[in-house]
Amino acid sequence: MSSWIPWRARAGTALLAVLAGIGAFAAPVPALADSPPESLRSVTYHGYRIEVPAEWQVVDLAENPRACLRFDRPAVYLGEPAEQNDCPSGVVGRSAGIVVQPITARSAGQATAATARTQRGKAIAPSAASSNDTIQIAVEDAGVLVTAAHTPDTENLVRGVLASAELTEGAEPTALPRAAQPSDATALAAAGPQPGSYQGKGFDACTAPSQAAMNAWQANSPYSAVGVYISGSFRGCAQPNLTASWVTSQTNNGWRLFPIDVGRQAPCTSYSLKMSTDPATAKSQGVTAAAGAITAASNLGIPAGSAIYSDIEAYTSTASCKASVLSYLSGWTERLHSSGYLSGFYSSAASGVKDAAAEYNNGAYTRVDHLFYAWWNGAADTNTGTYVPSSYWSNHQRIHQYAGEVTESYGGYSINIDRDYLDVGNGSTPTPTCTGANLDFTSYTTVQSGSTGDRVKAAQCLLKAAGFDPGTPDGIFGPDTTAAARNFQSSKGLTADGAVGPKTWTALLSRGSTPTIQNGSTGEAVTRLQRALTAALGRTVSIDGIFGSGTAQAARDYQSSRGLGADGIVGPATWGALQSGK
Repeated sequence: MSSWIPWRARAGTALLAVLAGIGAFAAPVPALADSPPESLRSVTYHGYRIEVPAEWQVVDLAENPRACLRFDRPAVYLGEPAEQNDCPSGVVGRSAGIVVQPITARSAGQATAATARTQRGKAIAPSAASSNDTIQIAVEDAGVLVTAAHTPDTENLVRGVLASAELTEGAEPTALPRAAQPSDATALAAAGPQPGSYQGKGFDACTAPSQAAMNAWQANSPYSAVGVYISGSFRGCAQPNLTASWVTSQTNNGWRLFPIDVGRQAPCTSYSLKMSTDPATAKSQGVTAAAGAITAASNLGIPAGSAIYSDIEAYTSTASCKASVLSYLSGWTERLHSSGYLSGFYSSAASGVKDAAAEYNNGAYTRVDHLFYAWWNGAADTNTGTYVPSSYWSNHQRIHQYAGEVTESYGGYSINIDRDYLDVGNGSTPTPTCTGANLDFTSYTTVQSGSTGDRVKAAQCLLKAAGFDPGTPDGIFGPDTTAAARNFQSSKGLTADGAVGPKTWTALLSRGSTPTIQNGSTGEAVTRLQRALTAALGRTVSIDGIFGSGTAQAARDYQSSRGLGADGIVGPATWGALQSGK
């Protein structure tokens, strides 16, 4: 047996500690020995072996290829899923789950810039990036693509499972095909902004249907639009079919897509992932959710000008709960607008939608562009009854989910769906504020009231993206920019002087996801790190999105000067310091 992770026993011990810490077991359990204890079980596929909690369901897709890959209950799925899965439409929420499938041309289409690749002799699970609360690793030594879904609360558990991995003698190497490289995905794109202008029937399903099913339904069903769950930490189903190629094929064939994000839920629910009861924090959480949705949309070729819908399930409203939801949606909307996307909101007509309508003209909240409401009255129209005045969101801004959890079959393909009726238009596409602004400078000098120029425009763009609106970024540091800077500084515990100096620059430039990155990492998180280090250290760090020796040294210097472990690996502690403006 050959192994690229020589410290299996220690990883297993750590996993057990995590399990005990989150209450997965009632009593302490012993460390892993050669044979796993009863509380863990060994799961092997294609020579890739991991230790998982004994209570997790293990699904062999060779025996049940149409099984729904659902993450609302802990499970491991082994094998290649069928192109058409038997998923209920109403799966909501996420616990933890892992899919281990062979590397093929089809599975490789799921890879993104965030997908990590193994290197023999090196354990990468602890440092692999998480995108939309999903960690993906191409284990080329065993020819498998591993996709691990988690929530913020279960991330350590899932990383512990991944860190227990080892190769067996049955491992057969397979390289990730060239077609999976991010540069190839850029040539694939939707036919235009989605859903665009459309009036008629549509449906949404938990997982994107196969190409064959989409073709059959296009020819035989009354539907011409489909809702797809593209992102979100609470998305319940895996998406083995949802790739940039799939998006391109559907829109080229005339389908309209309405992209959906399932993130934090209302604080007055029993869901495990909830937004804060503090409106300011909830707004920031909405900004973060939107940033993840934008990344997912971009990876799929869904362009600016498209609407993305935040799925907030039904809740029993209170004044406090309503304030959290509408604050979250304000952050969601403002962040989408900053990148040129329209914002949509899905909820029950009797709760979230009714609350949004009640504050339609309240300037304290930023209004969403599209309304997507669940009212299962069977009427294929966009009438909102007494829930929403007819004059609100009346300019082709509505989707009505009029029936739910029904199974329909066309052309031999059955899918469990929710039925929708759309009356949507392109609307006034927000002008991207950050897209055209230069954020890369060799130094981030202090800008304040009276300052002008590109650095001011960059600061305005970053403040707006953070949910603190300075108005249209125009490169002129006026009273609105000063107020926005003060409010941002207050939210971070910084001196609220309204000037954007080193600490404020550092906090603004580092905002976003916090994956663990190190020498060899690439991508948007590295770019943010390089900008933030340039501001924090007061010296130029090359901003190229590539974590090389210069970035590693700068990271060590920053860590050392801030009392952090100076290992050059940028994880939660380093990100936390940067995002606090330290």
